[in-house]
Amino acid sequence: MANPIQTTEFLHGGDYNPDQWLQRPTVIDDDFEHFKQAHINTVTLGIFAWDKLEPEEGHYDFSWLDKIFDRAEANGMRVILSTPSGSRPRWLAEKYPEVLRVNEDGQRNHYGERHNHCYTSPVYREKVQAINRKLAERYGHRKSLVLWHVSNEYGGACYCDQCQAAFRDWVKAKYQTLDRLNQAYWGAFWSHDYTSWDQVEAPSARGDSNVMALNLDWHRFVTDRTIDFFENEIKPFRELTPNVPVTANFMGGNPSESHVFTDLDYQEFAKHVDVVSWDSYPNWANGYESTAHLAMKTALMNDVMRSLKHAPYLIMESTPSQVNWHPYNRAKRPGMHEMGSLQQVAHGANSVLYFQLHQSKGASEMFHGAVVTNRGGSHTRAFADVTRVGQDLTALRPALSTERVAAKVAIVFDYDNMWALDDARAYANETKKYWRTIQEHYQFFWEHDIPVEIVGTDADLTAYDLVIDPMHFLMTPAFAAKLQAYVEQGGHLVGTYITGVVDDNFLAYEGNGLAALERTYGLTVSETDTLYPQQHNAVKVNGQLYQVNDYCDVLDVTTAQPLGDYQKDFYVGTPAITKNQCGWGTAYYLGARTGVDFLADFYQQLTTRLQLRPSLPMTKANAHVSIQARADAHHQYYFVINFSHQPTTVHLTTALTNVFSGQTVTGDQPIAGYGVQVLMATN
Repeated sequence: MANPIQTTEFLHGGDYNPDQWLQRPTVIDDDFEHFKQAHINTVTLGIFAWDKLEPEEGHYDFSWLDKIFDRAEANGMRVILSTPSGSRPRWLAEKYPEVLRVNEDGQRNHYGERHNHCYTSPVYREKVQAINRKLAERYGHRKSLVLWHVSNEYGGACYCDQCQAAFRDWVKAKYQTLDRLNQAYWGAFWSHDYTSWDQVEAPSARGDSNVMALNLDWHRFVTDRTIDFFENEIKPFRELTPNVPVTANFMGGNPSESHVFTDLDYQEFAKHVDVVSWDSYPNWANGYESTAHLAMKTALMNDVMRSLKHAPYLIMESTPSQVNWHPYNRAKRPGMHEMGSLQQVAHGANSVLYFQLHQSKGASEMFHGAVVTNRGGSHTRAFADVTRVGQDLTALRPALSTERVAAKVAIVFDYDNMWALDDARAYANETKKYWRTIQEHYQFFWEHDIPVEIVGTDADLTAYDLVIDPMHFLMTPAFAAKLQAYVEQGGHLVGTYITGVVDDNFLAYEGNGLAALERTYGLTVSETDTLYPQQHNAVKVNGQLYQVNDYCDVLDVTTAQPLGDYQKDFYVGTPAITKNQCGWGTAYYLGARTGVDFLADFYQQLTTRLQLRPSLPMTKANAHVSIQARADAHHQYYFVINFSHQPTTVHLTTALTNVFSGQTVTGDQPIAGYGVQVLMATN
């Protein structure tokens, strides 16, 4: 997919707030000198600047922003212009208190913080669209404008009367009749039948949270309402600047804590943006995991974002050093900034952008890292690290036309399933770990440099040789049929425990469950045994024992071939791992949660059989080194990154060009601790 941003180089820069320094113009003068030194070519302007753009209702002041645009253009820089809706001015909240959110207990929030606004409020929608139209009229023609950055990190929900009414309308439009609603919500349980549409309310601490389908619908509604607000925001841009793409910066959750951002369905939201962008803040050098393990989880999040549109994406925010909101805000070790930045580029990012370019002197993010800090301009280690990345991106300029090498492996991730499984009153709350399970299945492929895409249930599965579908608790009959068709046509599928339990209304499947799933895997699940943390089972596969934790599906096989058996408990000797021929393809079912040791052996054999290993012109000494490729019709770029503090080597089996030195290299190549090399081959 072509890059919609009109630029000939990787974007390097980030959020710049000169509105904080208007009383000290020499600071702004110095900033632009520092930007030149650090090879900063992009500034993101206007974020959270509503009070400076519209200090009084209907009175606009763009003079300061005009000057920054002029200065950016004079320096050959590009501008990403943000809309200010993420944080409203005080006058707006005082005059129109309805724009402030209401919490789930019915209390309207006080003015303050950010993202404290109602997505339904007609007043807020009107005011947001009005200032966005002014921005489009004034700056849409500027040659430096390459992207609209709409709001900031959308998320959260409002429970005001207007949002409740909108939710009621949403539910009514979906179910049409109260009979259908009561059937979908299984209202007969605990006498929860609805007798009037007026009784429909958002689930909250007040008592409706035990209606599982209601909770699920609320998640869906919040995504739809947020997207509707976004579409309202961008109407002036679609009308006045149709050639300038729009984005909204997504969030990745916290890969270190093994969860993904849960507020919104980004697979749905991504359909409404022209380019995906996200804010990447892994806590490098933490005290509880190796750098390589965190790198794997960060790689997965980058692959999630690239997969949303199967296209290059942007890093809209990252930090040159540390953040101020992790539990422990440690600085990056020497080399880590280049290491982490180029990892993102290796996975398909076309930018390295920072929050923030100039550190705030006060308020809540005054200690968040920046290119130019309060400790002094260019005389910091972070500034030197940013400059190094700027030099790297300049050298990589010819690679902008490349994209991540196409993946033949897909992992299914579904937001409805995540919300439903998290809310299921079953299994064990502490050990469901849907996202961590995805990470564990992803780990083998990252360690062996095999590209992966993360896809939703509407994806075309035929593009992949191998599809992995872990813990698909909520599954529709349509997706079960899609899996069956994929396998019958020659695909290879891996499913796991806790799959196909409920439908999209959170109603349990009866009997043997989904018929298509039974045919695909050649089995049914009679029950799922949930283990306490101190309890374990084991499976024997090819004569080798592997420990089992947390979950054991007890299987009744029909056409499946057992590959491994349970070793303990009342289901000892019954199948735990199976293989089923279905049409021209094969479906594997992993009925027990094993460790990554089994997954490594299992995927080692499977990828060898399916010939999924990439053909790389080099070999590496260990899994701490990642080799990711970007390519176009003419060149292959290999990003070789050492995610260890120990130096290592890679052995080149053919001559390549070192992009940073320009030299032709072959044989053993040293890679420093946290070091990066980018090597190029010509097709």
